[in-house]
Amino acid sequence: MILIENTCISDDVAEKFFVCNLDKCKGACCVEGDLGAPLEPDEPAILDRIYDDIKPYLSPEGIKAIEENGRYEQDVDGGYVTTTVGGRECVYATWDERGILKCGIEAAYNDGKVDWKKPISCHLYPIRVTKYEAFHALNYDRWPICSPACGFGEQLNVPVYKFVREALIRAYGEAWYGQLVKAIEEK
Repeated sequence: MILIENTCISDDVAEKFFVCNLDKCKGACCVEGDLGAPLEPDEPAILDRIYDDIKPYLSPEGIKAIEENGRYEQDVDGGYVTTTVGGRECVYATWDERGILKCGIEAAYNDGKVDWKKPISCHLYPIRVTKYEAFHALNYDRWPICSPACGFGEQLNVPVYKFVREALIRAYGEAWYGQLVKAIEEK
């Protein structure tokens, strides 16, 4: 376990390997699970603000689901998650010509249409953050659909913390990430 400021990071984040392998998984994390992507408290307002700019990047099915059910919905804990299409894929996910699900929000971001990449829970994956009153617990989320990513990460020698570097910096800052790297390298 690594402790930095108000975070407790699982050793798996440093020791396990991961690189998304979309050719193998086809973006299954955008469709599998009980609900849509978890949203931070400020993210529903961001989705409202950027919706018109990302709408051209969404599937007709995603747009229809948004029009019928909203851009996000409340979960049983009172938080928010992205809406899904028929309880399956995220409304913001789109199928490409190879049958791979990709994020429409991220596509709009990459084209410079919006200033927000995607929900931080998606960006951080395979790290899941559990927030407690005094600290955040960062854990590596093992999921069978990501087995190809584990093997690919091992083949490329990319540990989880390096794979999600950009997202960790987005969530906790450059100085925090520097402390994480130093703590891992000194182990």
